[in-house]
Amino acid sequence: MIEFEPTSLEMRFWEALALIVAACLLVPMFRRLGLGTVLGYLASGVAVASFLTLSFSDHPEDLLHFAEFGVVLFLFIIGLELKPARLWEMRGVIFGLGACQVALCGFVLAVPPLLFGLGWQASMVIGLGLALSSTALVMQRLDERGERGSKHGQASFSILLFQDLAIVPLLLLVELLAPASGEIGFKESLISVAIGIGAIAILVIVGRYMLDPIFRLLAQARMPEIMTASALGVVIAAAMLMDLAGMSYAMGAFIAGVMLAESSYRHEVEANIEPFRGLFLGLFFMAVGISLDLGVVVENWLIILAAVPILMLLKGVAIYTVSRLFRGGHNTAVLTSLALPQHGEFGFVLFSAASSAMLFDAQTASILVAVVTFSMAFSPLVERLAPYLLHKKTGDTIDEDFSDAGGDVLVIGFGRFGQVVSQALLSQDLRVTIIDNDPIRVREAGRFGVRIHFGNGTRRDVLRASGAARAKLIIVCIDDHARTDAIVRLVQAKFPQARLLVRAYDRIHAIQLMDMGVQDYVRETFESAISLAAKSLGALGYTEQECSDIIGTIRDMDRERLHEQALMVQGADGRAEAIRKIMPEPLIKRLKRAIT
Repeated sequence: MIEFEPTSLEMRFWEALALIVAACLLVPMFRRLGLGTVLGYLASGVAVASFLTLSFSDHPEDLLHFAEFGVVLFLFIIGLELKPARLWEMRGVIFGLGACQVALCGFVLAVPPLLFGLGWQASMVIGLGLALSSTALVMQRLDERGERGSKHGQASFSILLFQDLAIVPLLLLVELLAPASGEIGFKESLISVAIGIGAIAILVIVGRYMLDPIFRLLAQARMPEIMTASALGVVIAAAMLMDLAGMSYAMGAFIAGVMLAESSYRHEVEANIEPFRGLFLGLFFMAVGISLDLGVVVENWLIILAAVPILMLLKGVAIYTVSRLFRGGHNTAVLTSLALPQHGEFGFVLFSAASSAMLFDAQTASILVAVVTFSMAFSPLVERLAPYLLHKKTGDTIDEDFSDAGGDVLVIGFGRFGQVVSQALLSQDLRVTIIDNDPIRVREAGRFGVRIHFGNGTRRDVLRASGAARAKLIIVCIDDHARTDAIVRLVQAKFPQARLLVRAYDRIHAIQLMDMGVQDYVRETFESAISLAAKSLGALGYTEQECSDIIGTIRDMDRERLHEQALMVQGADGRAEAIRKIMPEPLIKRLKRAIT
């Protein structure tokens, strides 16, 4: 065992180098084996802790507490991508599905410790602590697979968000169940709840009315480092406010992100935060591996070996049951239960608090921490059971294969719109690569002699593999508003050499695309409606020239008004608010004046 002098600054650099080297060796290896980056980081932490005596080996929870900043940044970025209106729409799922998951899993997971002779108070705390899942691990895995927007991804996120909200009540429950609790403790608990609600209210008000003006002032300085510092400052301030109120750091960062979701500076803030998020999130998982007490594992290996799979199985079955009760399909329920069976990082905090409150001894707390850590390590392996549990459908799954991709034109989406667009290109023998994420559509196209590559266009690795870095033209033909915007932002940021043509969902979406810098777009219903209007006039006896003049006037007036509205949005202080205020405007009177 190599020992370093903890007071030496040079040794601290050697420790940091050891962590970096371990991560550089193991993380790519685990990813190449299909085990995921999270398991690689966990293994790196265990390896470093096994072979080196680090300055923080005696108190690894200090490093874990510091590394939690990665989870904080991760939740902030998730909040940036989730607008308040969308969060409000999800309230039923968050407080319905999330609350039922915590309650049912807490009840089921409290049974084993109760059978082992622990008191009902300790068993309740253990059950509820194990009912919580790892927000950082689950969201990282969903992001790696591009599944955050899927049904099971949204269900998993809703459950995790409620679990973060449940942190304060669970800590208060520990105080109430502690042997020394009484009337004073109950009053203090009510005060803590009130403080937490007040802190959330302060954060919402500041985020709603102050953050955008602050970023506007800082942007005028044209100093990128100041924008980066201010973005980190917002995250840290929000996290500290929640911590002072007794809530989780991550919840504060998430709320701050949601409040900035409609800001015109959202994308710049996200770009500034992204490098720190990945670095600190990796450090967090390494810290989890370092915090694993190998002595406790060796001494209680049989209990841990039995407890981890049994508890994960019970939790998975409970989550599946809850998902089905909330009318989730079998496949969605299975994928949700396979995403959330592990126990979460908050278990470290809850079990430590319960041990300090004398609900159970320190040995039990150490065993529970080991169970949580191993469940997080095994979670990527559990997800591999999905093919055996999902209901099979014809063409339900298909492998991604980009071996022959790389044309001059990349078409994303091969639905009814994309099929029409592709016909003209393919008829001229142009080198066209087409990708679509519907396996049934991919197989059907193959039967008609059209080569379609299966892949999700919102993933950077898929676009790169399909030749986006070499394409001269990228055409986005999908019918999902949010996914279209995500692809546009990704192409603009990573593949700026390609000219971008986009299918706009409607007029509002067209204005949003113009605000994002997209100049080449087509509203999906406008051209077909104009064509039908021309045929209608012809059927009523109008000459071809008259029809052409009327339709041309409508087209010109619509284009002019669209650009006027786009300029109004660009000049407004709150662009998202300005876009929401845009209403359909009949052109009948103006059209009559123009024609006459």
